[in-house]
Amino acid sequence: MRILFFTHYFQPEGNAPAYRVYELCKRWVKDGHEVQVITCVPNVPNGIVYDGYKNHMVQTEIIDGIRITRVWTYITANKGTAKRILNYLSYMFSATLAVPFAKKPDVIIATSPQFFCGWAGMISSRLRRVPFILEIRDIWPESIVAVGAMRNRWLLRLFEWLEKKMYAASQHIVTVGEGYKQKLIEKGVRAKDISVITNGVDRDGFHPCEADKKIRQRYNLDGNFICGYVGTIGMACGLDVVLRAAKILKDKKRNDVMFMLVGDGAVKDQLREQTANEGLEDIIIFIGRQDRKMIPSFLSTVDSCLVHLRKTELFKTVLPSKIFEAAAMAKPIVLGVEGCAADLVNSARAGICIEPESAEQLVAALERLADDRELCREFGQAGHKYVMKRYDHDKLARKYLDAIIKTRKTWCKTRSRGSRPVELRPLNARRN
Repeated sequence: MRILFFTHYFQPEGNAPAYRVYELCKRWVKDGHEVQVITCVPNVPNGIVYDGYKNHMVQTEIIDGIRITRVWTYITANKGTAKRILNYLSYMFSATLAVPFAKKPDVIIATSPQFFCGWAGMISSRLRRVPFILEIRDIWPESIVAVGAMRNRWLLRLFEWLEKKMYAASQHIVTVGEGYKQKLIEKGVRAKDISVITNGVDRDGFHPCEADKKIRQRYNLDGNFICGYVGTIGMACGLDVVLRAAKILKDKKRNDVMFMLVGDGAVKDQLREQTANEGLEDIIIFIGRQDRKMIPSFLSTVDSCLVHLRKTELFKTVLPSKIFEAAAMAKPIVLGVEGCAADLVNSARAGICIEPESAEQLVAALERLADDRELCREFGQAGHKYVMKRYDHDKLARKYLDAIIKTRKTWCKTRSRGSRPVELRPLNARRN
């Protein structure tokens, strides 16, 4: 098949959305399919174009057999509502304009929560008269409300209306967890029109290995128990809990327990400034954004991994990709996410679950792990075994491809009597 994939983020960007799309597309190409990705110039998270790229109208490249078309967008840092909406809108227009110049695909996929990325896919599927699969990695606009990034009720109502239109225009919806599926069903999407394809891990890139001695020496980590957070340092992460936990550790004179934050994002500079102002620089180390290829090295260096989100009802549906990467490296997890993520970590016996935003529980979990290295090993081994059996990218890519093929076949069968998009039920119909 010929697959056209719309995504706001892609290689060499190292965030979870870029990684997911790249790993899936790479495997589809290996299976003999032709994949084209329409995306932006890499610039996440600071709105600075990466070396070797320019924000031109159109530029193309090939990465691992995937044809990449990068279109012009209004570039901005990953913060500020108005500028980010301009960024999303500019992508929608530029990406849609690029579609007539691409080979006609057999199917179009667009990944959200970059909301207008989904609309670019929807519009393009109408123009090229091909089936449209919408991928939901986050429920938008609820997710931006959850982190306090938007409060304008009229704008939110508009986005909610656009959201339902996007669902209704899809022939199929792929989402990343059962919690998301239930949310979509509550919004009126039929269960049969939804496939769950979770995030996963590349077993070749992420596996148990010796600690990177150069990193430990460079940052003076030897002899300490290191809790690592590796990923975007954004509004949703609630990492102010790390500063509060660091204060408690300092008061308790637990100088052997440290935090290492690897990544960048909207609140990193603020957290770093607070750390300096409060004299916590000997406990919290900020590493900054790293090349995706370096992530396994940093994960090998830490003794445990922190996965944390703000305490909100919506995030109970989330399955952070950090869980899979930490478990694949056989690292014990300290999880500050309720709901589906906690169910997974508990089922896998991969670590300790704490209440989100609780500095006291975070400290207690770290002290327990630091004082019992055998427990760390047990959590790490159990998590590794569990994740590799169920969340390998090879298996997930095949499952996704099966959903694509089925959607295409169903669309072709119904084409003669009119394409049937995803059907939304009245909300009262759910109760019957």
